[in-house]
Parts: sequence; structure tokens; C-alpha cells
Amino acid sequence: MNKIIRVLLSVLFMCRLSDSIAQTSDGPSDKPNVLFISVDDLNNWIGVLNNFSHTKTPNIDKLAAKGVLFSNAHSQAPLCRPSRASIMTGLRPSTTGIYGMISDEKIRSENPTTSETTFLPEYFREQGYHTMGIGKLFHDHAPEGVFAESGGREKGFGPLPDKRFVWDGFGTSDRKNYGRTSTDWGAFPEYDSLMPDHQSVDWVIERLHKEYDKPFFMGLGFLRPHVPLYVPQKWFDIHPLSDIKVAPYLSNDLDDIPDVGLKINDLPMMPSTEWAIESGEWKKIIQAYLACVSFVDYEIGRVMDALEEGGHADNTVVVLWSDHGYRLGEKGTFAKHGLWESATKAPLLFVAPTLPKGKVIDSPAEMLSIYPTLLELCGLPAYDKNEGKSLVATMRGKNHDKNAYALTTYGMNNHAVKVYRFRYIRYEDGTEELYDHEVDPNEFTNLAGNPRYAKEIKRLKKLLPEHNSTWDPNSSYTFQPYFVEQKARTSGSDGKPVKVIGADR
Repeated sequence: MNKIIRVLLSVLFMCRLSDSIAQTSDGPSDKPNVLFISVDDLNNWIGVLNNFSHTKTPNIDKLAAKGVLFSNAHSQAPLCRPSRASIMTGLRPSTTGIYGMISDEKIRSENPTTSETTFLPEYFREQGYHTMGIGKLFHDHAPEGVFAESGGREKGFGPLPDKRFVWDGFGTSDRKNYGRTSTDWGAFPEYDSLMPDHQSVDWVIERLHKEYDKPFFMGLGFLRPHVPLYVPQKWFDIHPLSDIKVAPYLSNDLDDIPDVGLKINDLPMMPSTEWAIESGEWKKIIQAYLACVSFVDYEIGRVMDALEEGGHADNTVVVLWSDHGYRLGEKGTFAKHGLWESATKAPLLFVAPTLPKGKVIDSPAEMLSIYPTLLELCGLPAYDKNEGKSLVATMRGKNHDKNAYALTTYGMNNHAVKVYRFRYIRYEDGTEELYDHEVDPNEFTNLAGNPRYAKEIKRLKKLLPEHNSTWDPNSSYTFQPYFVEQKARTSGSDGKPVKVIGADR
């Protein structure tokens, strides 16, 4: 009898051992989950970085305390669609030729460079993950079939009042060629529940309270603080105008900018800084932007609470990112477009069980690194087509790369290179800008013509992409219809037709 009991106990022990081995194997069921959070047009005005203008982002700050925040991360394009296409494909705009407005479906179907590319969420699905997504992740939402479970995206950037509050959407522009921007600001609607972002978070919360038999990849794309800067009044109330500090600005700041840079910056449908000063609206625009950021921060807090309540927090990698920065009066306008610091810089934050807590890294980084970094954090094989490099070693303190840099592209052959001290910009016609952030963090003085910096420019020029894919002006995956022929504006103009980069509005 004792012998039988010993055999049974032995069998039971072996079964439990087998279960334990299975649970600690390298199979997909043992990989961490991924919570992939995109915030549209979020610049670096968040509390954990510099609390500029008394920003209130307690939930983002709390999240940063649990992981690693890159304070010097840059988008690969200062425009929504090419930036997001770069993140999702793992390829640079100069490689794909995706420089402008492209629909999600055509990223792969009409572009030979990306025709065989595996999108980031698809890679996780291939590795055994249950993929879910809602909101603005690519641009429209996502190509058909990318997510196993999709909540879609509310079209546009509403809800919208019957009449605009301040800005007509046209400014001083030629209405036919420039079209209308969504830019406006004011308290609307009455309740958070009427905001698409709130509804998206409800969808995510419901799923975070479920149990899954495989790891999940959850994508959540917020629309705010993209214009129009509308959120309920309560978010304005926590940002009194008396506390608002305006952005650094010089009225003659653009005097040393090459013509191409001026043409890129020429967005007359957007409010200008001079107009905002004269009208008394500058602080109100910033107030509205900060109100939108605080609203999104609150929604992020709801998501993180659900992650805890659902029992997934200890085994989930979180990444929070934005597609580019946003200028709030810097360089003369309120827009993202441009190759300057305020247009390209955005938060990049990782939280994972294997990463340090509360660490801020100031070395340059790229949003292009999101794809390979997530793969390494989740123990998945590297994807050989990725052009970005994983940031895991940097976050763990094993790799302090003094040569780190970030490359941003806006249209074919227009690039900015950001290194520790300098920002170098080279335009399609060979003209240049150089800024020394050690003494000029606001990029007021273009040093490109100073012979003292010739060696530095020569070094930085080597970091530009060797190949720049061409773009077909008749193709749907280029700047069309936002590159438009128009007569040059009268100030400083030679009267000849120029190409103007329009707005993702």
C-alpha cells in the first residue's frame, strides 16, 4: 500500500513539475503583454520633464516613475501620417518615400518598399499574441486585418460645436490652395463621456478586465491634444490664465532661415504668433492645449488603474509615445510642421518589469526605436527589416552611446540631425541651419554660416541618409494634395511659383 502511495505521489510530483516547466518555458504564453499608447501631437510640456507653463500631468508623471523616460526623443517626420508609418513599418521616410499624407491601406498596397513589410502589431500577432486596438494608431486607425480585435476610430477630431469659437480655419491663406485647418480652441463639449478618447478608454478598460490564454498587445490611440483644442470646461479651470507662461519667441527669429525652411514654415491657415500677441489669444491657446493634455492624462490614469485591477500590471510592457511635437508660438506659428526642436521632439516612455524605475535619459533617441525595443523587452526575435535600434541596453545603463543621434525628415531631401549638443538641418537645395543647444536651446541663431563650425557640420552631414526614395507627385502616398503650386508671398519674394508644404489638419 505504501509503495502504491509513493508511486502516486511521484506521478503527481512529475505532473506538477511538468506544468511548472511549461509555465516557465519560452512559449508565447510566458511573454509579457504590451500596452501601446499613442498621444497625438503631444510635445514635451509634461510635468515630469520641465513642468513648463504649470502643466498638470499627474498620471503620466506617475507612469514615468515606474519606468524610463526619454527627454530627447524625436519623430522621424513632423507630420502625423509619415511619422506613424515609420513607427509601424520600422523604416525611415527616406527609405520608403512616405513623406506625406497616405491612407493606412496604401502604406503597403501602393508602396513597393513596404509591400512585404510586417507592421508592428502584426509581428506580435505572428508571435502568438492576441492583438487589439482602438483609436488613432496608424492615422485613420489601422489597415484592415492588422488587429485581431479592432475598435476602429471615430472619424475626424470632434465633437464640434455648431460654430467655431475663435479661429475661422483659413487665416490669411489662399483658401483654394491651402484649405482649412481644424485649429480652434475653447471649452466643448460639456462632459468627458462625449469625447471619442473617453469612449476609446471605456473599450480598453473592458478588455483589460478580462483574462486571456495568450499574451495580448493592446493599442490605444488618443486624438487629443490634436486640434481643435476642445475639451470640457473643467480642464480649462485647472489651468488659470494667470499661471500660463508663453513659449520662447523672437519676432525676427526667421531672418536667418533659408528660403526652403521659410516655405516649409509658411502655413497661413494657422494662427501666427504675431496675431496671437496682438489679439491677446496666445495664453488662451496654450491654456486650451494644456487643458487637452490634462484631459488625456486623466484618461491614461483610467487605463493604468484598469491594468492594475485586471491583474495584468506586473506582466505588461507599457510604451507611451507621440508622433511629433507641437509648436505653441515658437518660430512664429502654432503647428507641428518644421525641422526645428519644438516640432520634432516628443515624449517616449517605457515601463517593463526588467527596466529601472524613475529614470530619465537625455541622450537623443528616435521613435523608430519603438518597434525593436518592444521586441527585445518581450523576448521576441528581432525583425531584420527594422532600421531603428533597440533602446533596452541604454535603458538598463549598459550602453552610454555618446554618438547617439536622431534623424527627422520632412519631404524628400530635407533632414534634421539631433545630437547631444547640436541640431543640424540640411534642405533639398543644400542650404543649412545649425544650432548649438548648449548656448541656444531655443534655436534663435543659425550658425551654419559661421566658419568656426565647419568641422561640426561636416561630421553631422555624414549622418544624413545616403538614399532618399523619390516620390511621384501623382501618387496617393506623397504630399499630394498638400504640396501645391502657389505664387510666392510678397514679403521677401522673387515672385516665382514655389512649393509649399500644407497641413495635416
